[in-house]
Amino acid sequence: MPSRSFDGTLPALSASQREIAEVTRRHVGELASTIGYRSTFHPSQLARAALYIKHELEAMGYEVSDHSFPSRGSPAPNLEAVLAGTTLSSEIVIVGAHFDSFQGTPGADDNASGVAGVLALAKIFSEAPQERTIRFVLFPNEEPPAFQQADMGSLVYAKACRAANDKIVAMLSLETIGYFKDEPGTQKYPFPMGLLYPSRGNFVGFVSNFSNRALVKRCIATFRSSSQFPSEGAALPEGIPGVGWSDHWAFWQMGYPALMVSDTAIFRNPNYHTANDKPETLDYERMARLIDGVAAVVRNIGNEQSP
Repeated sequence: MPSRSFDGTLPALSASQREIAEVTRRHVGELASTIGYRSTFHPSQLARAALYIKHELEAMGYEVSDHSFPSRGSPAPNLEAVLAGTTLSSEIVIVGAHFDSFQGTPGADDNASGVAGVLALAKIFSEAPQERTIRFVLFPNEEPPAFQQADMGSLVYAKACRAANDKIVAMLSLETIGYFKDEPGTQKYPFPMGLLYPSRGNFVGFVSNFSNRALVKRCIATFRSSSQFPSEGAALPEGIPGVGWSDHWAFWQMGYPALMVSDTAIFRNPNYHTANDKPETLDYERMARLIDGVAAVVRNIGNEQSP
């Protein structure tokens, strides 16, 4: 991976980062505490979560499209807000996250944190169009039993994009971005990745398959040049556990370049897919730094002639 990960004392939050920290705390609290379980097994709560997201995006000035589809007897809404590009509007960058939670869990890190990140980025760009079109998309049905099945929300959406011949130049999936620890031994990996990467769970990962190695390198280079926050990049075989465990996988299936931005979920967070995945376990200041760095990545991809 290009350049080096930041290693040192984190600087004080900027005023804009403090604002991001406050708003992400609010979003995560609303989704994971006030609303709680969010899935087609709890359709009224899934609908409440979708309505909350829709209202938040509309308050930023976006027109929100609801691309609902039926799943287990209830509507599963793919929500899309579009920031039209200025000069390359036919070329599309997608920033997405799933808003459902694993059955029986509040899903603060997985994945209210990712939703909060998408909403924060949508706010940052709401009055700053880029050359390319940016779509902010929130998906249902990432969790089992829909995971990598026909009714996975991101797969339904990606198939529709391919059918419409949409020119998606990059998709960034924000997946579990709120849990961080500085102590040695707090970061685990599938074998043999622990031989190559740090043992402290204090970084954000940019992860994709080997075919998308150029996108990973581009994103990690931009993040490191613009953010004082630890980061690691990995372009790995799809068979390694975790590499395809989010909505970026759906876009791979349709031939689109995509990667995951993550705190690595199960490989770090002991609350993953449990009832303890609560808002108070997340680090909102570090989330704010991460989101600020991802904003620079979106600007980079949104404004250059080639992905």
